[in-house]
Amino acid sequence: MSTAPTAPVTANRQLAVWLAVSAAVTAFIALWIGPVWVRPADLLDDPVARIILFELRLPRVFAALLVGAALGAAGALMQALLRNPLADPALIGVSGGAALGAALMLSVAGAGSAALFLPVPVAAFIGALAATLTVWRLGGVRGQLQVAAVLLAGIAVNTLAGACVGLLLTFANDPTLRATTFWLFGSLTEVRWPALVLLLGVVPLAVLHLERRALSLDLYQLGDVEAGHAGLGVHRLQREGILIASLLTALAVASAGIIGFVGLMVPHFMRLLGGSGHRYRFVECALGGAVLLLVADAAARTLAAPAEIPVGLLTALFGAPFFLFLLRRELARTAL
Repeated sequence: MSTAPTAPVTANRQLAVWLAVSAAVTAFIALWIGPVWVRPADLLDDPVARIILFELRLPRVFAALLVGAALGAAGALMQALLRNPLADPALIGVSGGAALGAALMLSVAGAGSAALFLPVPVAAFIGALAATLTVWRLGGVRGQLQVAAVLLAGIAVNTLAGACVGLLLTFANDPTLRATTFWLFGSLTEVRWPALVLLLGVVPLAVLHLERRALSLDLYQLGDVEAGHAGLGVHRLQREGILIASLLTALAVASAGIIGFVGLMVPHFMRLLGGSGHRYRFVECALGGAVLLLVADAAARTLAAPAEIPVGLLTALFGAPFFLFLLRRELARTAL
């Protein structure tokens, strides 16, 4: 019997290669553009150009690659677990918990550069993990994790965290208010190499692990009962998936703030291009998320130069209308 890959798998593999090339080209271009355009010849005799390229732009480009990949893969996983193309990683409460942790640290430590370098990402990550544990606890029924309950608990945790952040901002001074607001809108401005270590160690391994679970996720789409009868450990897969999605989202939000809609848009586009199967889906979504965030970040630092637009605002400006379009399409499909 032939072991050659089927046509859809081959097409998805080609799509993944095309996205990898696109990510590499986009990353290379993003290194040279910004408020100050740098030419390769400038590196030979201009120390300022070398500082801009190697100390500011290079870690920022790597951050866009890794954060975009984390959000894209987490979005694909959440949509698979919820069997819903409108699902987003932010729905499980991670973003709200991270925002509250960051706002607390900025309120306590102030808005100085020392506070932004390490404590704020660490505090955001702790807040994200606390929110995940809370949602995990609330979403369990008789020791079994219920995906619908997790979704509702995540919405409640996000709402509560948002209210607490609003209270902190009400009593914050102007520098803290500005720093917190800028962080909440999402930005790669303050990302440096130490903050990328965890992302570099976790994101590729998580994506590869999810690829190994692709066939299980295909089977899971049949429904809990049908997948269970076929031998799939449904509740184990749900627990594992929510844990990985939470970890990827927590690391992304802790590093760059709240960047919305990447995890919603990218999986949908990959589904249009590569079909409904999950083979190569997480690699495609990781690469697609990286390309999207690279483009958005390059636009954020060039459109209003010398000022900078928070990248989360740009993704929201495009993502919110896209979400409404998807919502209307799903409602129309349900009505048929």
